[in-house]
Amino acid sequence: MIDDKKIASKTRAIDPATCEREYDGAEVEFMQALEKYKLATGRRFPTCSEMLTVLRSLGYVRVMPLCVATE
Repeated sequence: MIDDKKIASKTRAIDPATCEREYDGAEVEFMQALEKYKLATGRRFPTCSEMLTVLRSLGYVRVMPLCVATE
């Protein structure tokens, strides 16, 4: 007979948000910077604006595409 508790504990061990994948360097850098921000501010769930602040602190700059005249 299969123990339901063992099955439940195994299914909970896999984090569906990460899908057990490996992160590249930029992703790790962002996650570490965000964690540092959360510890410094005491905010467990930063807003989108706060995450953008963290991205900008890492050097993120949005590059606008060139507009091409169609006439």
